[in-house]
Amino acid sequence: MTDVRRLLVLISLWALPAFAGVMVPADLAIGPAGFWFFGPLTANRGAVPHFALAFDLAAVIDRDWLDQNERQIPAKYKGMADSITELRIGPSIFIPSTLYLSPPIDALGSVGLFGATWNPLGLTLINTGKNRARDGNKSRGHVKIDTGLLLTYLYVFNTAGFPGVPSTHFLRPGLQLRASVIINVTQNFLISFGGGAQIYVPQRMGTFIEFGPLSEAMWLTVFAFLQFHFRFPYEVTL
Repeated sequence: MTDVRRLLVLISLWALPAFAGVMVPADLAIGPAGFWFFGPLTANRGAVPHFALAFDLAAVIDRDWLDQNERQIPAKYKGMADSITELRIGPSIFIPSTLYLSPPIDALGSVGLFGATWNPLGLTLINTGKNRARDGNKSRGHVKIDTGLLLTYLYVFNTAGFPGVPSTHFLRPGLQLRASVIINVTQNFLISFGGGAQIYVPQRMGTFIEFGPLSEAMWLTVFAFLQFHFRFPYEVTL
């Protein structure tokens, strides 16, 4: 079953009166991330990343929740619900998934950046936790590979005139591919870590309209992250 179909099934279930006033687990995830931008910014900082805060907040409908609320699921939806491993419903597409907080470091050329990334739409490609839907495996860890659409705004500034890095208001859509390892420390506390890459419509530094050349543009980045997940019950009236 595709993620889109699962989401439609879940919306259908939530639309039923039987699901009014239920408790669902909410997942608050927060932690550090590092980003390496190819092009002029890499020449500026080398192996030292630009720093950011990775953030996520979502209602989580997982296998455990479905098992505990099996009686509330109408018979005609039970077959569909059995195929669901995990669905995450974010509170708003306007809440950023990344906050960039990377002030200048004088020893590295005095280039800094601030901004945010929004991830309005995502799709899970691989989730090893799907085995839980079939055999009830309670493994403490699993791996996910996902992709998603991005919109990023960054203000890049140069306090010491580092060559090739003019002040830039970067605003571009992009695509992300990310791999994550999720470890269940307890039922309500999880740790995830991983990394990936992002590719954007190129933007030449110092301009807003121009696309290249790529050696003078921001368009590709790789990243690594560590997040701490705190899960708590949240009552929703649907």
